[in-house]
Amino acid sequence: MNDSRRDAAARTKKPHCPWSLRALAVLALVTLSAQSIAQTAPKQPPAAAQPAPAAPPSSTTPAPQPAQDTAAPTIVVQSNEVDLVFTVTDKKGHFITGLKLSDFGLLDNHMQPEAVLHFYPQTNLPLRVGIMLDTSSSIRQRFQFEQQSAIQFLLGVLHQNDRAFVEGFDVQIDVTQAFTNNIDQLEQGISKLRPGGGTALFDALYSTCKDQMLTLRENGVVRKALVLVSDGDDNYSHALESDAIKECQRADTIVYSISTNVSPSRDKGDDVLQAISDATGGRAFYPTRIEDVANDFTSIQEELRSQYVLEYRPADFKADGSFRTIYLQARDPRYHVRAHTGYFAPKASQ
Repeated sequence: MNDSRRDAAARTKKPHCPWSLRALAVLALVTLSAQSIAQTAPKQPPAAAQPAPAAPPSSTTPAPQPAQDTAAPTIVVQSNEVDLVFTVTDKKGHFITGLKLSDFGLLDNHMQPEAVLHFYPQTNLPLRVGIMLDTSSSIRQRFQFEQQSAIQFLLGVLHQNDRAFVEGFDVQIDVTQAFTNNIDQLEQGISKLRPGGGTALFDALYSTCKDQMLTLRENGVVRKALVLVSDGDDNYSHALESDAIKECQRADTIVYSISTNVSPSRDKGDDVLQAISDATGGRAFYPTRIEDVANDFTSIQEELRSQYVLEYRPADFKADGSFRTIYLQARDPRYHVRAHTGYFAPKASQ
């Protein structure tokens, strides 16, 4: 990657939050009691994915559930209301359940929210998932195994109300199966892909978010994610890394990256995948053996089903298309919150 692209990527990473701002975030939601939620008519979760009632925390530590690692969030902005989906883990990556609203602090654009509308654990939001397989020549020897792993992932992750699509990319994008819930069609789409050619990773990611994710129109909250399997090298794109990341943020889409570089040391392509996943609220995986790719797909599958939803109305909200930062933290320092770094406010004409 040239210096200009490295600078652009650096600017997209999560900004440093000074301690004073972190402390304010931890206190921000304490003033929003359960009564403030009750006084505001909450939006109901989608009928197809009714959440379980939030369980009160135990007198000790909330019980963790086994997991491979932390999960990633998504965010939906409708008018002046934000639906933020996030996950809480301990230092070992175990999911933490049973937390309450008062266990978190939130700042939206450096301000406390005007009102919290609803808060609940949600483990079964409808998924809108895209499988992006790098079909460039550099991954030819590993491609068949990646295809098999992707098929197993879809078999395990897709439920009745979920949909997925399949595409391969080198210098061009080949969408071999559009959004569907039909596993047989998705498997056929993956099997059709063949490796060969250069790599236009940033172009592919930009176009996929713009054409597949940004155009989705859903009545309720859904979780949008891309699973990107690539070595992270780009030798053909017109778009910059920062262009691709911003388009993913506009489309409220998280990106899980699985590196196909199985060498003992990380290279610049791995750093690219890390930057993309960090900026979109996802996570990058670095298998050391090709067999570990299947385990990483399994980790993503588990993460997509273990999250909270926080619906709130931001203070001083303007429908001007600007980027608004989010700081969401657990009051307990033992817990880690994985959430979006921010979102683009819709424009008044939208």
